[in-house]
Amino acid sequence: MIVIADGGSTKTNWCLINEAGRKILFNTEGYNPYFSKTDYIVESLRKSLPDHLEVDKLLQVNYYGAGCSTDTNRKIVADAMQQVFPNAEIYVGHDLLASCRALLGDEPGFAAILGTGTNSCLYDGTDITLNIDSLGYFLGDEGSGCFIGKKILSDYMKGYMPKGLRESFYDNFALTNEDIFDHIYNKPLPNRFCAGFSKFLYDYKENYEDYTFNTIDFAFSAFFDNLVTHYPNYKSYKLNCVGSVGYSFRDILSVVADRYEMGIGKIIRSPIDDLVNYHLHVAKKTQI
Repeated sequence: MIVIADGGSTKTNWCLINEAGRKILFNTEGYNPYFSKTDYIVESLRKSLPDHLEVDKLLQVNYYGAGCSTDTNRKIVADAMQQVFPNAEIYVGHDLLASCRALLGDEPGFAAILGTGTNSCLYDGTDITLNIDSLGYFLGDEGSGCFIGKKILSDYMKGYMPKGLRESFYDNFALTNEDIFDHIYNKPLPNRFCAGFSKFLYDYKENYEDYTFNTIDFAFSAFFDNLVTHYPNYKSYKLNCVGSVGYSFRDILSVVADRYEMGIGKIIRSPIDDLVNYHLHVAKKTQI
């Protein structure tokens, strides 16, 4: 049995392929090694894995995760996986590579992640050839759920949000300015806290179309200005994207991409299905 996992900062999508070739999907929380260390990942996984999953029988774990771009961070996750899946061969890669494989397979192109965080790259069909660092939630991550969430929180706290939406925000979350400061500066996982408010905006977008459009347009324009337009000949590529934010607001993403003269390619919420198909395709080629 093998497992393939795509891990964002908020949620990890897993697919177990058993001896009969059957796919079994399940989810756990996300494990970004910048915020979650080995002991935490081990404890969380052991609580979250399905009861029927026989971890001792797993032979291979292919885990692609947010934050897994350095040897140090990959080791944090690999050590946790080895403890949870003791008999498996462990592979830990970056979630950006998973996105490339899901979106483009073995074809070259441009791939991006617009979820809790942001990332982007050029891909040659095998490897990532150029990646402009998004710098994370504190210094960058333009276009991400966290970036959008910070704008929403700022508008709420300053009183810039439309009155009715501001009242709905308080009805949903009952957060004071002091509460928000406490979450951001004192509590763990502030990126996940901020990103959650992008869903709030999505839920109310039909009643506040102008505010929603302006907020998301601001975020996606920042994504293009600070990241996409700095790739050589970016207009010659199509924008292929994975992530809940890019998928949920794909109508606005298309408007912004058109403004920057970039075509839209494949936009999906989660890469897991296409990523599994990629691995099955590779395994089949290896057997031939």
